[in-house]
Amino acid sequence: MVLDDTYKEYLFTFKNIHPQNDNVDFQFNMSTDGGSNYNVTKTTTFFRAYHGSAGGEYTALNYEATRDLAQSTSFSTITFSIGNDNDENAGGYLKLFNPSSSVFVKHFIARTSATIHVYDEADDQYTAGYGNTTSVINGIQFKFSSGDIDAGDICLYGIA
Repeated sequence: MVLDDTYKEYLFTFKNIHPQNDNVDFQFNMSTDGGSNYNVTKTTTFFRAYHGSAGGEYTALNYEATRDLAQSTSFSTITFSIGNDNDENAGGYLKLFNPSSSVFVKHFIARTSATIHVYDEADDQYTAGYGNTTSVINGIQFKFSSGDIDAGDICLYGIA
């Protein structure tokens, strides 16, 4: 998706995002060159709250250090371990703040609700961070860690 300087904030919403492959992560990255490359250096944090479908035997709020990025150009995980069964998908949003600034780094936050493949649980996942660039962000890409997006909607809203 190509971005311009019309808005100071962009909101991406995800509805019923469903992968082609099983047990994959939904991810994003940003571009400073109109989408030729998606390789913006990022620092992120990731945590989640979850509850198993069988009841109270496992519930928690966890910081997930293995999903963080520290000055990395890798794709950032928005939600992880989504299955490709019919009842497995994710929904949520990502906010990108002031991507057209040529002065400040580019902050973002994301929150998703997902049915996790491996554990049969409901997850509420959070990621936040910043693209460590003062270059204008003019493109963003969403993908799964393997395979294509099989179904779902990604909608873009500009917020003045």
